[in-house]
Amino acid sequence: MNAIDPKSLGKVAVLMGGHSAEREVSLMSGSGVLEALMNKGVDAHAFDPATQNIFALKEQGYSRCFITLHGRFGEDGTVQGALELMGIPYTGPGVMASSVGMDKTMTKRVWLAEGISTPRHVQLAPGQWQDEDVADVIEQLGLPMIIKPPHEGSSIGVFRAMDADGVRQALQQVAQMDKAVLCENLIVGDEYTCAVIGNGSAARALPLVRIMAPQGQYDYENKYFTDAVQYACPSGLPEAVEHAIQQQVLHAYRALGCRGWSRIDVMLRASDQMPFLLEINTSPGMTSHSLVPMSAQAAGISYPDLCLMVLASASLDNPLPAHKMAPATA
Repeated sequence: MNAIDPKSLGKVAVLMGGHSAEREVSLMSGSGVLEALMNKGVDAHAFDPATQNIFALKEQGYSRCFITLHGRFGEDGTVQGALELMGIPYTGPGVMASSVGMDKTMTKRVWLAEGISTPRHVQLAPGQWQDEDVADVIEQLGLPMIIKPPHEGSSIGVFRAMDADGVRQALQQVAQMDKAVLCENLIVGDEYTCAVIGNGSAARALPLVRIMAPQGQYDYENKYFTDAVQYACPSGLPEAVEHAIQQQVLHAYRALGCRGWSRIDVMLRASDQMPFLLEINTSPGMTSHSLVPMSAQAAGISYPDLCLMVLASASLDNPLPAHKMAPATA
């Protein structure tokens, strides 16, 4: 890694907390990043958009933002758009890529158009859980199936439905969380995740992490608040298989127009070792249980260096010329 002068990065806001269902995890991620940046000599400060007006960032003289907000109102293009208006560079993908990436169904549409494999799926509107709707989705996807909200992260609201009654109950519960319900064909196999850092042709995939959750329940509680899940990095996959998955992940990352960093979750089907990309996380977790730091460590990048590297990549989709920027108010 080229030497990065922490002082050259200016006054930095670590955006954490926010209004989403993942607020608690975001505060954990943000606290870790803030401590690492401060230890590196960065003039970094915590900033919670749930308790402060986001536009105060301009008034308070911040020169860039490290986004550790997860989920809605932080990972979905809304905060990115506000930062674009203020001309404050930020970490991670821009407005469009963040917005599309937060919508699992739209992500799948882009990936399928690019020839990238992702599980078969059906999106339903709330209320579409009559007997004929349930029968139709079972006919298309088979059982068991995965049912989840397309606009949440951290495995919030994810259900595995084993029969028609389970499908109906899951549809009703997910509909209380989101404006749509995503049903997916269940891929039976091992679960992996792959982090990407960088931009365009220079983006690189980090080593894969294999996720081994009890009974396959890699849910919100197991992700962040227990030690029940085991991880392997290196993943143990043959080099050629891991490389092929990394190339597909890079293709998926670039197809969405991502920059900075992201993490993509993958299922490797047991029957034929075919990879299926599930979703992208455009503001990956940075907690003690998070996977990007684990992958970076395997690539020889420490947690503090990873934080500094990501921060240094902060940018804007459409930077305004200096003479068109509105002056900060005192």
